[in-house]
Amino acid sequence: MTPPRIRLVALDIDGTLLRSDKTISDRTRRAIDRARGSGVRLVLVTGRRQPSARRVAEDLGGDVPLVLHNGALVVEKGRVLRCRALPRASARRAILIGRAAGAEPVLHCGPQGEGWLLVDAAARPGGLVGHYLDRSRSEVRVVPDLLAVVDAEEPIQVMFGGTREEMESLLPVLVAQLRGAARIERTVYPSAGIVLLDVLDASVGKAEALGFLQQRWGIASAETLAIGDNWNDREMVERAGRGFVMGNADPQLLALGLAALPTNDEDGVAHAIEEHVLRA
Repeated sequence: MTPPRIRLVALDIDGTLLRSDKTISDRTRRAIDRARGSGVRLVLVTGRRQPSARRVAEDLGGDVPLVLHNGALVVEKGRVLRCRALPRASARRAILIGRAAGAEPVLHCGPQGEGWLLVDAAARPGGLVGHYLDRSRSEVRVVPDLLAVVDAEEPIQVMFGGTREEMESLLPVLVAQLRGAARIERTVYPSAGIVLLDVLDASVGKAEALGFLQQRWGIASAETLAIGDNWNDREMVERAGRGFVMGNADPQLLALGLAALPTNDEDGVAHAIEEHVLRA
């Protein structure tokens, strides 16, 4: 039986659409432009916040819908369609658990996509906090105590970052103590030895948010091509009619036997679009 024609392409950003130098290759850009020109929809499905994801969307040109914060925020034509905030009780609990384990929490806020990053004034300047202070200073708000401001904000997620050893020690503690009150997404960067943990509302996920858009647009999962490179992409890739992981994904993810593409530095996304969209 001939598979259905692809009507929607869902792409992760980092490690998937973007090369290691954070640019989009000419080949990938041409493939995306041709697919969109033929009427295929494109959506970027990312763990990023709106300010940084929007820059990538603008680079592609035209209106590109965004699934942000691993599915907590969905934006179309510059308007927030849906926000699934992290319950304040879960945010407070995650902050306390992280602190007890020696991890520095970063609180993501902004139900309209503002992308605020709240950090403790007493936080160590290195690690994840230092990364945001260096690269996203205009969106960072340093507060005396994260716990004291949770009730005044609408949290989207609590994020922790560190070495693989540190985060793999923290993950089971978060899972055990949050007891299903939140979803925890893991993003692994093998080459850098860094892992991010995102604590989100229990209903949030890239696959679920993509399903929301599929229903809105009248597109079936079988008509969707989804590509990602990390653990937070796994469910989205598995549910798509044609789902792929990048060749640069975590070796443990590749070992699961998911269909794999060339790496992000070898035009893996272009390869998939050319083969499954443009030649179909």
